[in-house]
Amino acid sequence: MDNLVACLRLARTDFIGPHRWQQLIARYHTPQAALDALPSVRIRGTAPPAPPGTDQVMREIDATLKLGGQFITLLDASYPRLLRECPDAPPVLICLGNPAYLNQQSIGIVGARNASAQGMKIAENLATDLVESGLSVVSGLARGIDRAAHLGSLHRTGRAIAAIAGGLDCPYPPENIKLQNEIGEKGVVITEAPAGTFPTARHFPRRNRLIAGLSAGCVVIEASMQSGTLITARLAAGYGREIFAVPGTPLDPRNKGSNDLLRQGAVLTESAADVLAALPPFPCQESSSEASLRGTHSPSQSFFSFSAMEAEKMTTPPENRTKSASEPENEAEENKKIKEKILDLLSYTPLPVDDLVRHCQFSPSMVLTALTELELEGDITVLPGGRVVLAA
Repeated sequence: MDNLVACLRLARTDFIGPHRWQQLIARYHTPQAALDALPSVRIRGTAPPAPPGTDQVMREIDATLKLGGQFITLLDASYPRLLRECPDAPPVLICLGNPAYLNQQSIGIVGARNASAQGMKIAENLATDLVESGLSVVSGLARGIDRAAHLGSLHRTGRAIAAIAGGLDCPYPPENIKLQNEIGEKGVVITEAPAGTFPTARHFPRRNRLIAGLSAGCVVIEASMQSGTLITARLAAGYGREIFAVPGTPLDPRNKGSNDLLRQGAVLTESAADVLAALPPFPCQESSSEASLRGTHSPSQSFFSFSAMEAEKMTTPPENRTKSASEPENEAEENKKIKEKILDLLSYTPLPVDDLVRHCQFSPSMVLTALTELELEGDITVLPGGRVVLAA
């Protein structure tokens, strides 16, 4: 319980989003150690982050448990494996139902809220065929295509997954209350929002991120050019997921976005067979021994290349790898010099971390530690592929 409380306090702290949460865990290794270090963390343009009190977080936990919900943190072995791979994976998930269902191979089905009757029939039939083939179906519990996809998947226990924007006690839209309860009994409902959170516009992109992150691929059925459905598709593509689209008549504006996805290379989808043929193999669940070896340090693997660390092991003589007792202990001053050197070397053009290490004349481990702190402070930005730039 103590670890959950610390995870939640850190996650509910202003200016501590998913990426920065992972950075803090990578730097300080445990949620409580990260909380203890918050007063010294400088985030550019803000005061030191102030986490909520333990009492406030305990009230959230109690409210969730009373609703029948439970928490899964990024440090738990049961955290959804595909979602864990996303660089902005939510630190804390709240679910209603069996969380084991979140580690099955899933496909997202999303589309228009004001869907046509034909579009909803396609979504329901496609969901039914996909769950019959052994996949779970993830959608957003909205009107139209989402609702049809859930209805098509519910006849197979555990195969319906609903990602929602608000708290478990704030179903939206109201007409889907019964549907949410049924999914909670037969499948699983998942959210990032605490109990009591009524969904507003800013919550839906987070909901879309859950759909994209949980799914091995995303099927789009009827999406206009400016729809939120395309946000989900872009997120899924950014996570390296396969994008599928059902073609529609160009005379209906609800098909313009989905047809445009086909133009950009999405898999043309008319049946479940089209989806199954294009999906990558689902990774096997890691063993308990692998999970114990991973411990709480997995978030750090998503930030910097480990080649620099390996280079240090290969090039540093064993007798020099530990600090001599005669060396000065002024680590803060040394760390300040490293940060100044890094900022001098960086520009607004991306630079590989390995190249930066070669120019710094400090050990790779010291440079990587300084980079983590600089990113936490908002002075640099880490890009995919182990590259860094000065923050805009």
